[in-house]
This record gives sequence, structure tokens and C-alpha cells, in this order.
Amino acid sequence: MPSENTLKQKKEVVKEISEKIKSAKALVFADYRGLTVEQDTELRNALRKAGVDYKVVKNTLTRFAAKENNLGGLDEFLNGPTAMALSDSDPVAPAKVLSEYAKKFEKLELKAGVVEGKIIDAEGIKALAELPPREVLIAKVLGGFNAPISGLVNVLNGNIRGLVVALNAIAEQKAQA
Repeated sequence: MPSENTLKQKKEVVKEISEKIKSAKALVFADYRGLTVEQDTELRNALRKAGVDYKVVKNTLTRFAAKENNLGGLDEFLNGPTAMALSDSDPVAPAKVLSEYAKKFEKLELKAGVVEGKIIDAEGIKALAELPPREVLIAKVLGGFNAPISGLVNVLNGNIRGLVVALNAIAEQKAQA
């Protein structure tokens, strides 16, 4: 049986992980086994640059934190060495960076993720990582809104242009007559 002090420390860690899970827009769990120190450092620097929090977590404590956040489905993915990458602001950043480095370093294995409270598997993480940046998606949506308006303007201009051409032709006929 663990001592009271050890139990208290573990409860603090569970509370900390639970709060991070609750506030995160996206989480990605990965198996980092086999990465060299240089590879791990490169990965951590890229994650930090993208604004992603990266931490090696204990599976048992993470299970407790996940259950507190109604994410009991993560249990099957929490085995072996586990690292957790999370972002409070960008739901795509952890998936993008970890997918990129999973391709670069074959030893890095994506396990599962949580996006906006929904659990996704490794394929879902890869699909999320392939999404274009938020700005590009917004531009596409705005372009979609703009297209019908441009079409309407062209149709209206076409009618006006046709009227002007017809009036000009009538004016030329009267001038010749």
C-alpha cells in the first residue's frame, strides 16, 4: 500500500492531467519508444514552436484523469510508453506535428487522440493532420460565399450590357435614317 504522501502526489498528478484534458482542444497520445535523444529533442522543439504542450505520462494516472473527463474509451490505447501532446488553442497542431515526425521517425507511433471531446484513432489523427490550415479553410468558405454574388453581378451586368448594346444599335439606326 502506498504511503499517504505518495498517494497525495499521485492525486495531484491526476488532477493536473485531468485539468489539461479538460482545457485542451486537442490531445494526441504517442508511443515514443526507440527515439534517440536527438530525435526526441527535435520533436519537442517542433511541438514547442507550434504551441503544443508535450509530456510523458503514466498510463494508470492518465486513465483516472480520462475517466474523470468521460473519456474511458482511451483505456485500450494507454499501454506501453505514452507521451501526450495537447493544445489549448489549435485543434490541429498536435496532430500535424506528431504525424509529420511519425513519418520522419519510424519509431514514433501514434496511438489515439481526442478532438473537442471525441476520441479518434491513429488514422483519424493522420486525417486531421492533412487538413489545410485554418486560414486556408476560412478563405475557401469566403470564396464559396463570394462565388454566387459574383455570378449575380455578372448576370446583372450582362442584362445591362445587352440593354446598352440594343439602345446603341437603335441610336445608330436612327442616325443613319
